[in-house]
Amino acid sequence: MSTPAPTAPLRVGVIGYGLAGSVFHAPLVAATDGLALDTVVTSAPDRQAQVRAEFPDVRVAATPDELWGRDPALDLVVIASPNKTHVPLATTALEAGIPVVVDKPLAATAAEARGLAALAERSGTFLSVFQNRRWDNDFLTLRRLLADGELGEIQRFESRFERWRPQLKGGWRESGAPEEIGGLLYDLGSHVVDQALVLFGPAVRVYAETDTRRPGAETDDDTFIAVTHANGIRSHLYVSATTAQLGPRFRVLGSRAGYVKYGLDPQEGALREGLRPDGQLPWGEEPPHLWGRIGSGESPLTGGGATVPTEQGDYPAYYAAVERALRTGGPAPVTAHEAAQCLDVLEAARRSSEEGVTVEIPAASSPGER
Repeated sequence: MSTPAPTAPLRVGVIGYGLAGSVFHAPLVAATDGLALDTVVTSAPDRQAQVRAEFPDVRVAATPDELWGRDPALDLVVIASPNKTHVPLATTALEAGIPVVVDKPLAATAAEARGLAALAERSGTFLSVFQNRRWDNDFLTLRRLLADGELGEIQRFESRFERWRPQLKGGWRESGAPEEIGGLLYDLGSHVVDQALVLFGPAVRVYAETDTRRPGAETDDDTFIAVTHANGIRSHLYVSATTAQLGPRFRVLGSRAGYVKYGLDPQEGALREGLRPDGQLPWGEEPPHLWGRIGSGESPLTGGGATVPTEQGDYPAYYAAVERALRTGGPAPVTAHEAAQCLDVLEAARRSSEEGVTVEIPAASSPGER
């Protein structure tokens, strides 16, 4: 009996080698069975040198235009460049029939996101959005607790993505120019809002407070978002670069018990340090002293409740799901319609803060939306 020929890996191009491209996308693509990092696009000489040092066998291109005319075409293009480039680059790729992954946020507006979704559907081309925080260890743990009903009926979900960065770092993420789509609302806010919608479904009402606190800052660096979901559950979401004392990452209150978890998932830190999910080391695990607690009637900081072992974080699961979808025609792990619903909330939050009002979100009617 002859041995079946191995399936050739899918060739991937990554556009951008800043934080998103160098820390998340390129390493995760390279570590995924069935995917091969083929080309990285960056015009900066220092970043080109970094690519060659970290991935000696990968091609380096100076502009995205070098990707579109490939024959044969790349099997996937990952857009990890600044936010303002997401829509034009994704449009070009989709019009060329090339599958696309776009880093969050997919677009500046929900209308643009739905436009990209419609373009992908018309052309029959794969489109997904990178929302890696769905595979955080604490988020996976919370999903397990909710599925098991251990908290009872959920009444309020509190989620914090807080940092202490009193000095500005500069760059487009802190720019106040509207076209840059900077600020924490669209950066960390994309994560906490997406997680809330995944857990508790569509939003119907949004209230927000956004502030610009650091000297010289041009855009929001301290933001609170209150979301009322269609099922009545309330999410209170905080993102900040100016928090001198960090609060719990999650505080989830139910009719039977509450769950409190401090600290961030360790995967981003590991990737920044150059560690890779290659099976050589345990990945996404945290020590027991960082586990959250579940209980009622007493603060976890005074010993109340019982420890809850934290699930293993699994960022590699995103690109493994992308690889399966590309080969089988299955669904994307995160869809553009889901990204549009997240952007509905972010746009409502911006309007709420600017006008001092609570904003209603109409029920979704698009066929692809949850």
